[in-house]
Amino acid sequence: MLKKISVALCGLAMIAGSLSAQAEGDKSKVAERLTAAGQVISEIMATPDKAIPGGILAGASCVVVIPSYKKGAFVVGAQYGQGVATCRTPSGKWSAPVCVQLAGGSFGFQIGGQATDLVLVAMNQQGLQDMLKNKFKLGADAAAAAGPVGRNAQAGTDWKLNAEFLSYSRSKGLFAGINLDGTVLSQNQDDTRALYGTDIGFDQILGGKQVTPVEARPFVRTVAKYFVAARNK
Repeated sequence: MLKKISVALCGLAMIAGSLSAQAEGDKSKVAERLTAAGQVISEIMATPDKAIPGGILAGASCVVVIPSYKKGAFVVGAQYGQGVATCRTPSGKWSAPVCVQLAGGSFGFQIGGQATDLVLVAMNQQGLQDMLKNKFKLGADAAAAAGPVGRNAQAGTDWKLNAEFLSYSRSKGLFAGINLDGTVLSQNQDDTRALYGTDIGFDQILGGKQVTPVEARPFVRTVAKYFVAARNK
């Protein structure tokens, strides 16, 4: 009897150890993604004449960064990427981040593949409210437009009046607005749980009610460096 109990306890210990190691592995992957997201912002903003215009930086409600968004196609196109998002809180500071994923598909005769960095900028309170949902489709549930680029970019009035999100892509050094209509942005609850160690509502995190984890602080500081500085000019 004692032997059976001992074996059972050992089994439970092994399972607990395995789950703990998996959780640490998942958190490590999220930490790497946060680092990559911060690098994307820094590298894009390193060339102001080809970066996100100051007016957009100043008015942003939320920022989503998806490093190495995968897009491949062989007759039927498929797109998928994982990233992180932070939103401006009522105090003007940027919130702790949440993990998100962007997925979509397209049909057509196309062959090829590429990895692209994506940046989505929520431009108003409606965009912020969309971020708090479980998922929404760009172009359908939330109006989106390809964002203007450059220090002196003169964007049309359509995005100012209607677009909830402005979208950008960077591939092979080229940074430009992109049309992401039809793709779905949704919460990645598993990775968010891995980052925080427990289930926390997206509204609580993006609303500024959650302390930013150590792993996420460099990313949040990078966003604040450019987006908050622009608002103060």
